[in-house]
Amino acid sequence: MSIAIDAMGGDYAPKEIVEGTILAAQESSGRRTLILVGDPKRIHEFLDPQQAKDLNIEIRPASEVIHMHETPVAGLRKKKDSSIARAVELVKKGQAEAVVSAGNTGACVAATKLKLRFLKGIDRPAIATVMPNLFGTNILIDAGATVDCSPEHLIQFAVMGMCYAKYVLKKENPRIGLLNVGEEESKGNHLTKETFKILRKTSLNFVGNVEGRDVFRNVADVTVTDGFVGNVALKAAEGSAKLLQNFLKQEIVKSWPSKLGALLMKKSFERMKRRLDYAEYGGAPLLGVDGVCIISHGRSNAKAMKNAIRVADEFIQNKVNRHIEDEMDRVHRSLLNEVPS
Repeated sequence: MSIAIDAMGGDYAPKEIVEGTILAAQESSGRRTLILVGDPKRIHEFLDPQQAKDLNIEIRPASEVIHMHETPVAGLRKKKDSSIARAVELVKKGQAEAVVSAGNTGACVAATKLKLRFLKGIDRPAIATVMPNLFGTNILIDAGATVDCSPEHLIQFAVMGMCYAKYVLKKENPRIGLLNVGEEESKGNHLTKETFKILRKTSLNFVGNVEGRDVFRNVADVTVTDGFVGNVALKAAEGSAKLLQNFLKQEIVKSWPSKLGALLMKKSFERMKRRLDYAEYGGAPLLGVDGVCIISHGRSNAKAMKNAIRVADEFIQNKVNRHIEDEMDRVHRSLLNEVPS
């Protein structure tokens, strides 16, 4: 089957998107068809027709682009021939199994919600973002797709995050944590308190409430929250990481001993940079829709797009959506067993 790629979405489109698609096709040896959706003329500036044929890359035309500053739903209504809309339609029609986009996140979420149905047992989608920590990674879900949530939605997010961790990241029995203002069961607002009660009754490996700092420690494999809090947490983490990098650069250039020390630690700094680099993780899956949707960072370069396409391929191979439906059914049955007859 195929993966549809929004060739016009992102700050560096179409150049970096096309080059990332070429890298992905080279690594997969043409095993899966990659479909670039966008302006054929601009795409061909970076992709030779013969090269596309050799690498099993196709081009599907789309005459419009929804830019980052545009309102998602309004953009989709006005620009029916946008690259993101056409890419999602390929999934809807069964001509592709996945869509990858570095464009307007809101438009990507809106397009999938409008054009694709939800998985059985799922009422709202969620963005699952991989966060690096001292001992590996932690999935933060939701990172911005659904800002107003009920406890039932957070239970669904927990199941989806668990399936991502288990079947893609290969964590045997993923630990689920609920993001809160304290570890105690009594802490939090109505949403977190009610969600805590339900999670405790499920068959999931629920470890309780976790605080913001625990996202970067080995406390849980999946951290569950609503899209409003999750997006704020994600952006705060990105800003903090960038601030620390800038602080380090400022201190290094202040003296010759610092510069010498930095030179001696060059390889260590490079390894640290890779662990913090979003390009290494590719993109964040939008979970809950009947199809695979990978949302990449707006500043994605070719490396990030190559890895985003790899993540999409992993989701397809590991049949994550089917596992989500099976796990939701299992969780529902476990909750029913808790209800007194």
